[in-house]
Amino acid sequence: MIWIYVAVGLALAGLVPVAVLTARVLVAIRGLTREIERATTLLEPVQGRLGAVIAASGRAEG
Repeated sequence: MIWIYVAVGLALAGLVPVAVLTARVLVAIRGLTREIERATTLLEPVQGRLGAVIAASGRAEG
């Protein structure tokens, strides 16, 4: 009977690192999302100005 408890304990102990790494990945994803939003916010005005310069020069986009 004790072997069942040992097996369950080892299985739970094996899941702990997986749970920790999952939490770290989720935190990293949240940080990456914020960074992408910040970069997009910074690049939108520049992209608009670049489009205006291209249109003014008479060149086609692409």
